[in-house]
Amino acid sequence: MQSVDLYTYKSIYRTELTVKGYVFGTGQKTACIVGPTRGNEYQQLYICSQLVKKLQELEKLGVIANDKQIMVIPCINHYAFNLTKDFFGVKDQDLNFYFPGNDSGEPISRMTGELFNQIKEYSYMIQFSSFYERAECVPHVRMIENGSENVSLANLFGLPYVVVRKPVPTDTATLNYNLQTEENSAFTIYTKAREKLDDKCMKNAISGVLRFLTRMGVMKYECHAGYISHVLHEEDLADVFAQRAGIFKPIVEVGEDVKYGAKMAEILDPFDGTVREEIVASTDGIVFFAHNTPLIDQYETAFRMIHRLHE
Repeated sequence: MQSVDLYTYKSIYRTELTVKGYVFGTGQKTACIVGPTRGNEYQQLYICSQLVKKLQELEKLGVIANDKQIMVIPCINHYAFNLTKDFFGVKDQDLNFYFPGNDSGEPISRMTGELFNQIKEYSYMIQFSSFYERAECVPHVRMIENGSENVSLANLFGLPYVVVRKPVPTDTATLNYNLQTEENSAFTIYTKAREKLDDKCMKNAISGVLRFLTRMGVMKYECHAGYISHVLHEEDLADVFAQRAGIFKPIVEVGEDVKYGAKMAEILDPFDGTVREEIVASTDGIVFFAHNTPLIDQYETAFRMIHRLHE
């Protein structure tokens, strides 16, 4: 393993922020795994740290193919982690909306520009990210539909689902979207946990990455075959909204199979404890996404559901 400094951000108020990469193998730049851009993605940071540890072990065993290079960037925003903030700098900027960057722009744009130029040298990019909403979801690989997405490759991770998303204007400034426009194969992995550490979730995520690298010939590693992924289009998920604000008390969990009309959650009055609303399933299906904070706003998404797949 080789540790490399990819970029150093200098601040007049704090110590320098040095973004580090950990390189395994030699030769062709094949796969780059990128960790969190936001300071609340603790699980994603944990996954990347354990992936670095695992790849060190595998490199010593000689399982990385000749002339193949893997790089892991565990985090590109540890300033935010240190300050327990989600975003970057005094302006609270979301790093994932500043790609592909600009060498002549403001400091954050110069930083993302330099990182982008180094990441795009790799044929495959795997990013660990999370939803902007406080929520849990079924583990899946997500791709943006811009004409260059390769769903067949996404299936090789062996995760339960592959989700294809039609881009909205904000997506055009993300790392995944811009790498796809450079004709790189870019994938974003979403895991169930974010702000808490989950070992089972971590091991499944690492297995998915190693499974993909093995199937692409980057390494020789015996692992469980995983799932035959089901491909979903995001617009086909059924949204279930909260009609009232209050204390959110879920009854069902992510991955649970529910029937139409089944009670999924209660919204309680925060002062007198009465039930303001009972949220019920709008279809037969599987809970794909679930709000997971104690409070919920009116008209906020409480759940997203996969319509039941009939044989």
